[in-house]
Amino acid sequence: MGSDLLPSGAARAQPVAQASGRVAYQPRFIASPDGMRLATYEFGNPQGPAILFLHGFAQAALSWDRQLRDPALAREFRMVAIDLRGHGMSAKPEGDAFYKPGQVWADDVRSVIDGLGLQRPVLVGWSYAGRVVGDYLAAHGAGALAGINYVDASSSLGDPAFFGPDAGLLGPQAMLAPGIDGFVEGTARFLRSCFATQPDPTDFQTMLAFNMLAPLYVRAGLAGRPANYAEVLRALNLPVLVSHGEKDRILTTAMARFTAATVPGGSISLYAESGHSPFWEEPARFNRELAGFVRQAQAGR
Repeated sequence: MGSDLLPSGAARAQPVAQASGRVAYQPRFIASPDGMRLATYEFGNPQGPAILFLHGFAQAALSWDRQLRDPALAREFRMVAIDLRGHGMSAKPEGDAFYKPGQVWADDVRSVIDGLGLQRPVLVGWSYAGRVVGDYLAAHGAGALAGINYVDASSSLGDPAFFGPDAGLLGPQAMLAPGIDGFVEGTARFLRSCFATQPDPTDFQTMLAFNMLAPLYVRAGLAGRPANYAEVLRALNLPVLVSHGEKDRILTTAMARFTAATVPGGSISLYAESGHSPFWEEPARFNRELAGFVRQAQAGR
């Protein structure tokens, strides 16, 4: 486990050129209070308003590729994406103590905000990251934030109507399947269910690869955590946008409507042609709306 932990400080890496000519950024590692090494990736205008992207269950910072590499967003905004603990290039120690408590997720988000010096960032939380945002709000409040964009995100487990026909793929028959064959096949099935319009084979291959970086014990650690954030949502006093695909087979639009209705002044944007991943399936519209929301949020406080 020691190799998964960063004793002190943070390691900064320089961008490197890929053979394709695109610029790839090596992670800068931030240490969480419990010593977890968190991989962060920064793109865009270092002087621009900050956006912090948080991915979903078994995903990675690469999920946000169509935002991080968007030229218009990069000119205007400082964009940071992280690999959540247990995911991507971040640390993956074993033990429920690293994954079950809400406090560890809350502290991870605060560590990245503080460690990178993000000024009043907008949090963008996809899917499971809705819980991470809720953990952060419950532990640290919203005072350091400019706004929140929930993207097909979970904010409650309280109503069966919130869950679509493929929500069960997060269980033992797919994402938590024992045995290597079931684990790989189940991960692919779940990944397919995230899209109404399927990614091309090359993109799907990349997605499957970074999904497989989240081990079974990490996925099991994420499962079964409570997720009742209604109280913190009702207490929010900052702009909140809820973006959601109408063809989502994992979380229904009922979840999105609950989140938007619970937050005072919350707004909702539904994507008729998208499944669980509107930021990937309809990126031009998503990026345009995100930019407008960040401008509004930054101007509002």
